[in-house]
Amino acid sequence: MNKLYSTGALVLLAVLFVVLTMLAGLTLRNLRVDLTENELYTLSDGTVNILESLDEPITLRLYFSDSASEDLPQIRRYADRVWELMQEMASRADGRLEIERIDPLPFSEQEDDAARYGLEGVPLSQAGDLLYLGVVGTNRIDGLEVLPFASPQRETFLEYDLARMISSLATPDRPRVGLVSGLPLAGGMNPQTGQRNPAWAVHDQWTELFDVRTIQPTAGSLPEDLDALVLVHPKQLSEALLRAIDQFVLAGGRLLAFVDPYAEADPGDNPMDPAARFMAERDSSLPTLFEAWGVGFDVERFVADPGRALQVSLQQGQPPVRHPAILGLTAADMDDEDIVTAQLDLINTASIGAFDLSALAEGLEAVPLLESSDAAGELPTERLRMAADPASLADELGEGTGVRTLAVRLTGTANTAYPDRAAADEDWRTEGALNAILVADTDLLADALWVQRQRFLGQVLLEPFADNGALAVNAVENLLGNADLISIRGRASSDRPFDLVDTLRREAEARLRATEQQLELELREAEARLTELQQARGDTDLSILTPEQEAEIDRFMNQRLEIRRQLRQVRRELDSDIEALGSRVKLINIALMPVLVTLFALFIAWRRRRAQHEGDDG
Repeated sequence: MNKLYSTGALVLLAVLFVVLTMLAGLTLRNLRVDLTENELYTLSDGTVNILESLDEPITLRLYFSDSASEDLPQIRRYADRVWELMQEMASRADGRLEIERIDPLPFSEQEDDAARYGLEGVPLSQAGDLLYLGVVGTNRIDGLEVLPFASPQRETFLEYDLARMISSLATPDRPRVGLVSGLPLAGGMNPQTGQRNPAWAVHDQWTELFDVRTIQPTAGSLPEDLDALVLVHPKQLSEALLRAIDQFVLAGGRLLAFVDPYAEADPGDNPMDPAARFMAERDSSLPTLFEAWGVGFDVERFVADPGRALQVSLQQGQPPVRHPAILGLTAADMDDEDIVTAQLDLINTASIGAFDLSALAEGLEAVPLLESSDAAGELPTERLRMAADPASLADELGEGTGVRTLAVRLTGTANTAYPDRAAADEDWRTEGALNAILVADTDLLADALWVQRQRFLGQVLLEPFADNGALAVNAVENLLGNADLISIRGRASSDRPFDLVDTLRREAEARLRATEQQLELELREAEARLTELQQARGDTDLSILTPEQEAEIDRFMNQRLEIRRQLRQVRRELDSDIEALGSRVKLINIALMPVLVTLFALFIAWRRRRAQHEGDDG
């Protein structure tokens, strides 16, 4: 009878387990707990806002060559990471985000679609097999956004890339941004090499995100439908264009201006003439507008800051030296409450200037976004033309004279910089709301200060080593009012190296190297002893070994065998340590959660039994 009861209890438990599992699957389908250290599977608030604001369905298709990548575990793992993030996004979009995973097999229609969408196929073999790992996004009005190849090296930007695709498809009309530049941002022919220079990376980013409309500095007006205006090194602007800029900002237009007391990247009017290039005027400013706003900017002085000086190599073979004009601004130098700079860690600058806000116009408010350290001072920009030794700049600077404002946000009500025009033009705006960001350096946009171009599987990828590009994009996006995308950028990577295993391997390899070095030392000593024995024999036949030589060789051979045995022992210990570590990790992964659940269940049972006893006693 007891056996029958036991069997029935087991069957009942099994049925109960199945029912609970089914109920959990139905009722807890949307419940997720992200226990990863960096919350890899938790979407940023900006992404959630974008997904929850979708009005029309959007489809994302992941093209991944699942069959062709069987020998590429890293790529397969990253493809799963992309797919999991897409699934998480779909779960937060209330049905307005559809996702598909497609394996574009060779010679299939799916492969033709991948090629038609512009996905990049990476060759895997001589037979012509291609690896696809890209995302295609579409909306209902034939809008198309493509991530040609989702590189693992851009994993920290994966959520941003996908959210940007969704945002672009949700709002098909990209914001219109006017660009006036005195620097070759779009690339062009290099007169010194005769080859075409690529566009600056920041220019590529802007044109990818916005409808950028280039405006010549000599233009007499601005396009009427601009949402924002970006000025980079605004030198030699026509007076008519300056007046147009004045009216644009007073009418509610957003302005981002990069000015500079000494633009290193300015090629000058005649790049082919070294003398003209050396003497070229490299400063830029907006003096009329700045005066109306009460912003001081001295184009004849730059900020030297020994407290943020970066190390540079002036000559090959010479040790690097700290250059007080080339600065690495850290998060401590940025406004951590402004969304433009809050998530940035490093901004590199060169010969940056400073804004003087002591005479700010009434009605305006200034918030510094970038600042120097308190060890900073200012030096004449002419020193940059002649200073071959950065140490001389530091000596000339002496003690620092305080923090300088290097970038600033201006808001409030501003007056026109051309009040006399109001008498001649009744439509002339005399005041209006100003919303602008000013940066006192243009060189920070140059690739050399923030990004490297690397080749990965035949593709050219941009690898930022500073946040200069993020600053430039953040500023435009923020001025356009899209703050959701800004909060997404820069997530942690899912790549978790086995630090302990690596440490064990390094220690073992160090022991191996030490043993090998000992073997080589003893080998050389044995050879030296053999040579001494040979020389001590005089004119005797060298082909016949003496007993001493034979004994020395035998001793050496035995010694070498013993050392080889020790080498094998060291390798076995290494494998044993790693295997034991792997077993412990597997044990934790497999058994820890059941143990925790069991302990939790026992705790609940104990609490209930205790409460029941207390009730009976009461």
